[in-house]
Amino acid sequence: MSETKCPVMHGSATNSHSSMSNMEWWPKSLNLNILHQHDTKTNPMGANYNYREAVKQLDFAELKKDLHALMIDSQIWWPADWGHYGGLMIRMSWHAAGTYRIADGRGGAGTGNQRFAPINSWPDNANLDKARRLLWPIKKKYGNKLSWADLIVYAGTIAYESMGLKTFGFGFGREDIWHPEMDTYWGSEKEWLAPTGSEGSRYSGQRDLENPLAAVMMGLIYVNPEGVDGKPDPLKTAQDVRITFARMAMNDEETVALTAGGHTVGKAHGNGNADLLGPEPEAAEVQNQGLGWLNKTKSGTGRDTVTSGIEGAWTTHPTKWDNGYFQLLLNYEWELKKSPAGACQWEPIDIKETDKPVDVEDSSIRYNPIMTDADMAMKLDPEYRKISERFYKDPEYFSEVFAKTWFKLTHRDMGPKVRYIGPDVPQEDLIWQDPVSAGYTYNVQSTKDKIAASGLSINEMVSTAWDSARTFRGSDKRGGANGSRIRLEPQNSWEGNEPERLNRVLNVYRNISNTTGASIADIIVLAGNLGIEQAAKVAGIDITVPFTPGRGDAIEAMTDSTSFEVLEPIHDGYRNWLKKEYVVTAEELMLDRTQLMGLTAPEMTVLVGGMRVLGTNYGGTKHGVFTEREGVLTNDFFVNLTDMHYIWKPIENNLYEIRDRKTDTVKWTATRVDLVFGSNSILRAYAEVYAQDDNQEKFVKDFVAAWTKVMNADRFDLI
Repeated sequence: MSETKCPVMHGSATNSHSSMSNMEWWPKSLNLNILHQHDTKTNPMGANYNYREAVKQLDFAELKKDLHALMIDSQIWWPADWGHYGGLMIRMSWHAAGTYRIADGRGGAGTGNQRFAPINSWPDNANLDKARRLLWPIKKKYGNKLSWADLIVYAGTIAYESMGLKTFGFGFGREDIWHPEMDTYWGSEKEWLAPTGSEGSRYSGQRDLENPLAAVMMGLIYVNPEGVDGKPDPLKTAQDVRITFARMAMNDEETVALTAGGHTVGKAHGNGNADLLGPEPEAAEVQNQGLGWLNKTKSGTGRDTVTSGIEGAWTTHPTKWDNGYFQLLLNYEWELKKSPAGACQWEPIDIKETDKPVDVEDSSIRYNPIMTDADMAMKLDPEYRKISERFYKDPEYFSEVFAKTWFKLTHRDMGPKVRYIGPDVPQEDLIWQDPVSAGYTYNVQSTKDKIAASGLSINEMVSTAWDSARTFRGSDKRGGANGSRIRLEPQNSWEGNEPERLNRVLNVYRNISNTTGASIADIIVLAGNLGIEQAAKVAGIDITVPFTPGRGDAIEAMTDSTSFEVLEPIHDGYRNWLKKEYVVTAEELMLDRTQLMGLTAPEMTVLVGGMRVLGTNYGGTKHGVFTEREGVLTNDFFVNLTDMHYIWKPIENNLYEIRDRKTDTVKWTATRVDLVFGSNSILRAYAEVYAQDDNQEKFVKDFVAAWTKVMNADRFDLI
């Protein structure tokens, strides 16, 4: 049958027949795809499956035993270097967790995203498809009780344990996703490993790395191992390393520990010609069954393996946890060499034969150890050097720091410790877990009565509750109302929280807390709920906003103020506020925040409409307040937005007038965030639902449901 008569839809399987997408036809259209990630229709497990309950039934001891056995069970189709898969499994876990960036909390190992494009096909992840395939028998055995996300991270942790490290612990509970997170921003470059200055470069000024990115190049996890743009210079590389690891929430000591600990075991692979490798997994032929980078002329394994292009092990005993990394790095002088694949690497001068690691296939042959440019930074950068020498002199301290830092790397995106599951969860509270004290027992109704008698306005109660809860990020489970950190530095002085209004309200809440025993965190949310109930009642609808007590109040000692700076809002479409003008439009910023909060497009729509009529705009502005009954929870925002008696005229950047068609008088003002609910075809469809004459009650109920979702987003104890 000819292609022109083929009865099958084209476009999804091959680019040669693909049609133009809506975004290609209309590139300025607002793309809502980020709010549609992980649609339930892609999940094969069904609505009744709960992984967090299923994993509790896992035989943890048996799983650990099986993984220990796997490490030394060298399989013929992909044999292990020196008969131990530890280095490969650690690299897999590291590269899954190492995509985390603190700026927006995205990335990390918490979803098993390494299985999907683009991450599964990044150049830096070459041959990690083999590591995951080696794990398949274990995943198959434990089935629904063990997610890929947990297994990918746990395999690296057990690998370290297998090679002699006393690990710090492990928490299960990572739930798998079922299709790629295509709307996560990994950079705008048009090619892999594009150097600085190329199209879409992530650098500007004096090597200022674009936020929220952490890696230095498209397709890398962190820095270029050969040096900045592939040009060896350890001191320049040190600056890249410092910035990249800081954006992964690591300080200098943690950076040295991870670099050294990651290179204490395993090896780099570059003993051949990279041009002989086949395409990456996403570009591979169907007969390769999801495996990429296959070598068609040689075995592609053992001595013939090519991954990074750098060739060699970092230590004398690459399958043993020891202090050999610092022993070699600090006690030898190093010179630049080329690997068989042509990559730049550092090798020692006049090294003892006994300090050389043996060949992966023949232990009678020894080769020079190697260091990357990032490794040399640990020796030549003054601050990194001090830490390296301290670790070298105190191997026990190094092991302890590394174990804790590895735990942080692999758990940073899981959120508070209450989300960890399993027998090896450490008892110690770590400050990066954002600990919160337990809630208190008190009379909820009595507390609510005192709030009602406090004289606070609906605006003050609702805005304060919103500001407290809006910091939540589903990406790494940080922020939210629990802990009432809005009353602590740095949050109590953030511009977006309107410090003067905030402190006035908090003083009232402190007095109520002192007389009722309720936590301020609970009072903040309870008061916001009360404000909504009052506003709905005036609109003629009696409704009770669901409230579950139990939030605690964090203290300064529980709060790493520096790491909380990344949570500061610089915009809030829900309160119609921009700190300044940005290259990205206000509506796009709102979508990003909405996705981080875990809200859907309909939930975003109903919340914005409700917040406008409640009068919660930042600074009391009237933009988008399309109602004559401000403070009453009505559907007026949608009714008037969709009313064709009005016309909409721009008067300056991000500001519009809504005028009466007959009289040409200004009725209201609005921003782009307001008007997008009428201009975007999808959002307008939602707005029209809430504008209908028969949907005032539906609007209130949907608003309350979405509001409650935001207020409870960080209540992991309710899951």
